Amino acid sequence: MTNTAIDTTTRQKLLIVEDEGEMCLLINLLLDGKGMEIEHVQTITDAVEYFQQQPPAIVLLDNRLPDGFGLDFITYLKQKYPATKIIMISGMDAAAKDIALENGADLFLEKPFNKSTLCQSIMELLN
Repeated sequence: MTNTAIDTTTRQKLLIVEDEGEMCLLINLLLDGKGMEIEHVQTITDAVEYFQQQPPAIVLLDNRLPDGFGLDFITYLKQKYPATKIIMISGMDAAAKDIALENGADLFLEKPFNKSTLCQSIMELLN
């Protein structure tokens, strides 16, 4: 059995950039009790404002957002906040995965994903 707990001595900030409320709720439930400080925003504009105040350790980034594409936002994040790890989450085709990784995403999770995959991905990037 693998330990999927995140180091709770320093609560890592995780930002979810996702416009679907159900998906945000699901991710929150999946990560509950993992010692993370989780926030979420629904647009790229809100994500930019969030980053200016407190860059998170990790961001879960959806692709199709009301004000743009997460794929395009990856490059901006990597240039301005290179220490932040990016996990792209999308239900799109395989081409999105290639583009996300080329643009600088650290990992790509295809929807639907399960709890162990999500937790393991986050742990790998934070440790």
